Amino acid sequence: MQPPRPRQARLPLIFAVGGALALLTLGARADAATLTGNAALTSDYVWRGSSQSRGDPAVQAGFKLAGDSGVYASVWGSSVEFAPSTHASSELDFTLGWAGQLAPDWTLDANLLHYRYPGTTADLNWTELNGTLTYADRYWLALGYSNRALGGRDAGLYTQLGARLPVNERLRFEAAAGYYRFDRDARSTLQDGYAHGQLSAIWAVKAPLELRLSAHATDRDAERLFGDDYAGDRIEAALQASF
Repeated sequence: MQPPRPRQARLPLIFAVGGALALLTLGARADAATLTGNAALTSDYVWRGSSQSRGDPAVQAGFKLAGDSGVYASVWGSSVEFAPSTHASSELDFTLGWAGQLAPDWTLDANLLHYRYPGTTADLNWTELNGTLTYADRYWLALGYSNRALGGRDAGLYTQLGARLPVNERLRFEAAAGYYRFDRDARSTLQDGYAHGQLSAIWAVKAPLELRLSAHATDRDAERLFGDDYAGDRIEAALQASF
């Protein structure tokens, strides 16, 4: 069963990309822009508790352009594997946002994120508004809202609480719990929502390389919604790098 991923986004990609370039151009007059990147090879692409690659390995990479004002634009991509009927094999995420300090120990990242799936036989694209509030660089609350959650007819609100627990300079643990609630349309086939949790150990091998081992678990509502190929308990291992 294919996860009920997006069918149509109300905000077109050109708007998001064009807005990002316009804001960054204005910001560049006052401050310099910094380009960073990341890459990963993972045994399973797990997104909000559900696999996007049917348990198979995935290759991922992204770039981010940020100004000193906090305005940024990024693009990130991954291989995916949905139901064969969609022919989906890749995902591209385009983000326009702002990140900065609100008060001592408190930071905010607010952004508009557009999910895009090139070359598919169905329209799987959608857009989401996200915000993450972080305290002391260790604890966070993240919210994501779309009026077409997962690209269907339903509005949806995703909530996640997480913690980052450093052991030493090379080892840290991260734990998170999330819940995705749907405001169901009368024609919808979605459950009211589902919950998931994850626990990760991250080891800094040698800059810029890190190894990540994550355990994921979902409730039965997720299994009913996505099917056994995508939801349930699973282990993910990844080699990742930032540059």
